[in-house]
Amino acid sequence: MADPPGCCCACATCLLCPYSCQWITAKKEKRKGLRTTKYDCSWFFFLFGVFLFTLVWLYFAIIILNDFHNFNEFIFRQKKLWLDWSLVLLIATAVLISYSSVLLILALCLQLCGQPLKLHWVHKILLILTALVVAAAFTGLGIKWAEEWKSARISLQATGPFLHIGAVGGMTLLAWPLASFIYRTRSTGLRVFLLIVYCAAMIALYLAPLGITSPCIMEEKQLPHKPALFGHRGAPMLAPENTLMSLHKAVDCDVQVFETDVMVSADGVPFLMHDEELTRTTNVQAVFPERAALNSTAFNWTDLQQLDAGSWFLERRPFPTVQSLSPGDRKEAAEQRIPSLGQALEAAKQSNISIMFDLRPENHSDYQNFVNVTLEVILQSGIPLQQILWLPDGFREDVKQQAPGVQHIYGRKRLMNEKEPVLHVNLPYQDMSSEEIRQYRQDNISVNLYVVNQPWLFSVLWCSGVSSVTTNACQVLKEMKHPIWLLPSNTYFMIWVVVDCVSFLIIIWAFFLMK
Repeated sequence: MADPPGCCCACATCLLCPYSCQWITAKKEKRKGLRTTKYDCSWFFFLFGVFLFTLVWLYFAIIILNDFHNFNEFIFRQKKLWLDWSLVLLIATAVLISYSSVLLILALCLQLCGQPLKLHWVHKILLILTALVVAAAFTGLGIKWAEEWKSARISLQATGPFLHIGAVGGMTLLAWPLASFIYRTRSTGLRVFLLIVYCAAMIALYLAPLGITSPCIMEEKQLPHKPALFGHRGAPMLAPENTLMSLHKAVDCDVQVFETDVMVSADGVPFLMHDEELTRTTNVQAVFPERAALNSTAFNWTDLQQLDAGSWFLERRPFPTVQSLSPGDRKEAAEQRIPSLGQALEAAKQSNISIMFDLRPENHSDYQNFVNVTLEVILQSGIPLQQILWLPDGFREDVKQQAPGVQHIYGRKRLMNEKEPVLHVNLPYQDMSSEEIRQYRQDNISVNLYVVNQPWLFSVLWCSGVSSVTTNACQVLKEMKHPIWLLPSNTYFMIWVVVDCVSFLIIIWAFFLMK
């Protein structure tokens, strides 16, 4: 490379010290041997690649926060250790992206100042470790949590237009150091290669909106009605899950359905419980230490009534919202017990909300009896049968005969040549595309998707026309009067054209000035 004019000694020192661990003076002869070689350039490109790799992981980390409570529960079932691992994820990701970002900014400033890009060996090692950590994170995500790839696809519908603008802006700013490097390097081949790569990248970005589709690119008058809210185990961010307090908090959030899980005790009493073991949401280890590992169905109702089903909520704080509870709510949470299905039905009847539940465990040898005793409790409760949303697939025909007024919800998509029309489906939000949601809506099929906690995700599903969502964050989604963003197609087209034109002019200006 040609020996470029340097910037002031103080600036050069401030830039080189953290990047190269080199102290320099303004005298040119003191900098002999400090030239940017092809080897140094390769490390700069590696740094740029690590930055992009880590930036993509940051995007994924933010997306998977919607489902991270499931991961926390999974770790607890495996290790009996409760921790909000989302904090660990975000802190680690922030450290990695901050480190690579600072190095990249230093490198670009050094290039603009005409200083050599001599990356210190410590940074080289740390960059390799950063790349390995992020690669391991992506590998683990693909193996253990593959459905999150579908979540990323949905998130692009919510963020695609804004990612496009951000990417165009970032690449436009890159024109300044790139022009500086191209004008200073002696290698014609390298100049041509960098120009071709940069131009190809910019053309791809300029045309990217042709491939960006989002259900929220629509006119205001086309926006469907806001989806109804189903409380996932009640309102688990405001009260211990699957308790009467959680049901009442869900009612305060204007939910239409209380979604829960039902087990049957050893003496035939249906009760609310999600986990097959009682260790996560009760103090069973303190009351029955020798039986703590047993299945929930191994306990009789008298034993279950001795358990505290609320204190764990205050101690483990499964959601950050626990810290903001009032003293009255804390006192009420600490007094919660495992409710029977009969108690939950009575509360639902008084609150005039529906109740939807899974009957667990599905593989139990006495499952048919579980269905029968559950139906018996429902029929004896006096609740209007149309307020019961029946999810379990086992012995569904028996349920239709014994309780013909119950609404049946299917945990699958409709099949070809269905004997009876499927009117309600309940699926993970990753399993239905916007096109399928629209088609089901046109065919008068109610679609409920779970579990939807983040406003960006709720907005996409709202624009798609979903009927309802099951959520942990009913208090957040209740307050949403409108999707986060809604753009008419003509407005988005104008934004696209303006951004691309401004970017093109800035790039031309950058190359002209740097020359």
